[in-house]
Amino acid sequence: MPTEKRFKEELQNGRMIESTEEMTDGYKKALKQILTVSGDTELMSAPAYYDQSLNAPSMDARASCVSVIQDELGHGHIAYRLLEDLGEDRHELIYEREPHEFRNTYGFDQHIDNFAELVSAHGMFDRAGIVLLSDIHENTSYAPWKRALTKVSKEEQFHLRHGETWMRRLANNSEKTRRQLQEAIDWMFPMGVEWFGMPDDKKKHDDQLEYRIKGKSNDELRQDWLSRAMPLMDELDLDVPAHYDEEREKYVLEYDMPVAFDPDNKEWRFDEPISWSDVIDRWRSRGPANEKYVNMIQSGTVNVQV
Repeated sequence: MPTEKRFKEELQNGRMIESTEEMTDGYKKALKQILTVSGDTELMSAPAYYDQSLNAPSMDARASCVSVIQDELGHGHIAYRLLEDLGEDRHELIYEREPHEFRNTYGFDQHIDNFAELVSAHGMFDRAGIVLLSDIHENTSYAPWKRALTKVSKEEQFHLRHGETWMRRLANNSEKTRRQLQEAIDWMFPMGVEWFGMPDDKKKHDDQLEYRIKGKSNDELRQDWLSRAMPLMDELDLDVPAHYDEEREKYVLEYDMPVAFDPDNKEWRFDEPISWSDVIDRWRSRGPANEKYVNMIQSGTVNVQV
């Protein structure tokens, strides 16, 4: 086994990894961390989407929403199956962890309270997932994940199109549905910005980049998300705290990240700056729907009598 330095150089030069026998301990640890976040996020999106999928305004819309849930469960299964190859127990990961031990992104710890929030989650959060997984699909050094993401990427595009289509309909349907859409975006847009983690200048190191498990930094991924989300916000004339800066040739936020979030009321306190340590503490404490969503998943376990 080469030294860590040499191993990272080989990965940066295009080496692909197929099995645990080819990994250093550091590589395996970094891969497990990102796969766990990916698997937990995909899995927890399913119960988050469930209730309001049943409240879709038509049978066609309900069928599409249920298809999204089915896809997300399948995507979670892919990540857990890959973790199993790395020595983890899939049953333990899903059924034997406490709710606070799940590592899904914080957006799926919030209650989805109406259909406008559901389709906005498809349009905002699934877009964040596409940005992250597309980067991994294109750049990752872990070959089994790269192959698996071919299917995942196509299905996530369907989720995004579904969300965008319904966001357009709600924006142009009535004052009530437009107001609900704006209220959803008020909390979901900053959540999407925060989705990509700490700014690059705050991170001391990034093993996932150094091992080429992913190819882009947090700020690069955040900018990709903004460049894809902002045109839709402009098209629908939705108010968001960001704009394109012609001089800097990039999208910029109209607030200093990070800021405090009131999870009970789903409100961002833009006049209350906090530290990234505070954000990480909030993530680790989980959100108000965490226990409900985990319990919905874990209640599906089947006891088989042998």
